[in-house]
Amino acid sequence: MKKKLTAILLTAVMALSLAACGGGSASEEEKVYNIGICQLVQHEALDAATKGFKEALTEKLGEDRVKFDEQNASGDSANCSTIVNQFVSDGDDLILANATAPLQAAAAATDEIPILGTSVTDYATALEIEDWSGTVGKNISGTSDLAPLEDQAKMLQEMFPDAKNVGLLYCSAEPNSEYQVNTIEGYLKDMGYKCTKFAFADSNDVGSVTTSAASKSDVIYIPTDNTAAANTEVINNICKPEKVPVIAGEEGICAGCGVATLSINYYDLGYKTGEMAYEILEEGKDIKEMAVEFAPKVTKKYNKDLCDELKITPPDGYEAIETESE
Repeated sequence: MKKKLTAILLTAVMALSLAACGGGSASEEEKVYNIGICQLVQHEALDAATKGFKEALTEKLGEDRVKFDEQNASGDSANCSTIVNQFVSDGDDLILANATAPLQAAAAATDEIPILGTSVTDYATALEIEDWSGTVGKNISGTSDLAPLEDQAKMLQEMFPDAKNVGLLYCSAEPNSEYQVNTIEGYLKDMGYKCTKFAFADSNDVGSVTTSAASKSDVIYIPTDNTAAANTEVINNICKPEKVPVIAGEEGICAGCGVATLSINYYDLGYKTGEMAYEILEEGKDIKEMAVEFAPKVTKKYNKDLCDELKITPPDGYEAIETESE
């Protein structure tokens, strides 16, 4: 009787063990990741970065294994905080912060959930890190949209060697825009240009500030600035009649109001961020040790329609920006 009882117990234990092992394996295989996406505002560059991120993760995980909660803050930093706090409350597996304000809001909301930034120019400036080593060192990493600012200055000089006054047009509420303007100002001054900063606080004073800039500048430089990107039509309607060309920090702004840009591909940037997310979620990579990544290449591009109107001929080596009509 004892032997029979022992055998029954052993059989039961083995069955439970096998069931537990089988259940654990199935659970791992069927893990569905919930990803919160906070995008600052809707415009071409940020939209492309979000698209690249989602497609990278979907390709690597499969459509059935990832769910995206995509939210747009409509350019309002307060909305960013509301959105990411909801992601934290929902217990999302990872947060994508598309632009600087969402990154700052996410950093304030959680120190546990992995946060990946994209379309962020300078992480040290955004997160107020003094001794920048290339790695944030906590639950944050991501990709930077910083194109080489010295090369952008050289491009401006290449296209407008006879210009004397360069207006630096940007949003004072965007730390990364201020960083770019301060940096490129040094390069331009070394080239002999006189630089004047024209800062708007938000969309409400883009028109008035741009009008002032156009009246006092031979050429205007705009960095990768989200407020400017959302108001390219306003800027173009002021600068084009005044025949003041704009050099832009990224392709979306250039397509709307600029003549040329040294730009990155935001889809590729977002895709790279999606690959980083996969490494964190599936491969167990420690985000604390992941360095901020940069765009793989930059390209000289020009706005053919606007160049034709202003009778500007770009030097050899510039690619025309594709438009929807093409």
